[in-house]
Amino acid sequence: MSKVRDKGLDIKFPHEVNLKEYKIENLNEHPAIDNLEQISEQDKEIMIHAGIDTGDEKGGTFLMKDQSVIHTRVKQPGIELLSIHDAKEKYPEFFQKYYWKLIAPDTDKYTKFVHDNIESGYFIYIKKGVKGFFPIQSCLFLEHPGIVQNVHNLIVLEENSSLEIITGCTSKDLLSEGGAHLGITEIYVGKGAQLTYSMIHNWHEIVRVRPRTSIYVEEGGTFVSNYVLLKKVKDVQMNPIAYLAGRGAKVRFNSIIVSYEDSYLDIGARVVLDAPETSTEIISRVVNRGGKVIARGLISGNVPGVRGHLECQGLILNEGGEIYTIPQLNGLSPDIMLSHEAAVGKIAREEVEYLMARGIEEDDAVGLIIRGFLYEGLENFPSVLKLEIDRVIEETKRKGY
Repeated sequence: MSKVRDKGLDIKFPHEVNLKEYKIENLNEHPAIDNLEQISEQDKEIMIHAGIDTGDEKGGTFLMKDQSVIHTRVKQPGIELLSIHDAKEKYPEFFQKYYWKLIAPDTDKYTKFVHDNIESGYFIYIKKGVKGFFPIQSCLFLEHPGIVQNVHNLIVLEENSSLEIITGCTSKDLLSEGGAHLGITEIYVGKGAQLTYSMIHNWHEIVRVRPRTSIYVEEGGTFVSNYVLLKKVKDVQMNPIAYLAGRGAKVRFNSIIVSYEDSYLDIGARVVLDAPETSTEIISRVVNRGGKVIARGLISGNVPGVRGHLECQGLILNEGGEIYTIPQLNGLSPDIMLSHEAAVGKIAREEVEYLMARGIEEDDAVGLIIRGFLYEGLENFPSVLKLEIDRVIEETKRKGY
């Protein structure tokens, strides 16, 4: 038993990206647009599957193609949405205080590459006490084949502010050349502030993805992350970390992942409970239609009076699919409560037959079971994410289990 456990803990991500295989475009390769109606119908269709509504700019929209920021717009006073380059000029004090402070440039080869080369991205700043009426949507679009997209985003919420951000990451058909996405995101949630940060990955099947995200939450702040990966991608390796630095801070990571043949996904979340009365939940659901998934989670309870729960559930639908769950709890004080649970299995035939006996067609029965599995514990997912999840469920149930 100890050998199996040790082997699992030693699983490393084997697929390094050779960044020399990709080129970096300049910042003005794509022309700017005044509104989203100028986007082609083909691109609109691609973006809608990444949760980006081109017919409604919501509270604001940021659109980046390859390295070019082609559109930024925000509607509500008290909220700033700028390209990272414009923000450096307007708010130099923010960049001195926050930029590259949560993530060190030498963390790994990917952070170093972003730091040392041309980077683009967005800056979102919410002033003290401002409540975002509508979500801000951002789209990171990989258009040209053979490109590495270097992204650095900075989000700052001041005291008692709140906002919802929907980020869609997507790409065109990149043929045999593929593409890569390297994303640095640093997030600061101030005292009593609330941020819901939802991300849909909708990449082409030969794109390689390496996000690096770090979050800092002050007293009474709340951060909720919703991550959805529904479409085939070559490989993804991400393991965001949240530091709960103030009393009563809360963080929740929700993930819904669908994997496919020949995909390799290493996805997790880490939370450091560094202040009294802080709490966290890390909840993931994996539907495996092939390929390999490593589902990681780490909670570190460093001080008395903290709580955390880690949960991973996986369904394997096809032969050849693999799921490895790697939960880790670090207890550094006697007065803490940390827990985890994990389960991997298949759709039970008796569950399908039970529903069929009540007049439900077999495909619909499979769809109901998958839907219930994915949504259990994740009832508060944004509606835009649920629409895409339901679309994939319909596709999955038609292909059997």
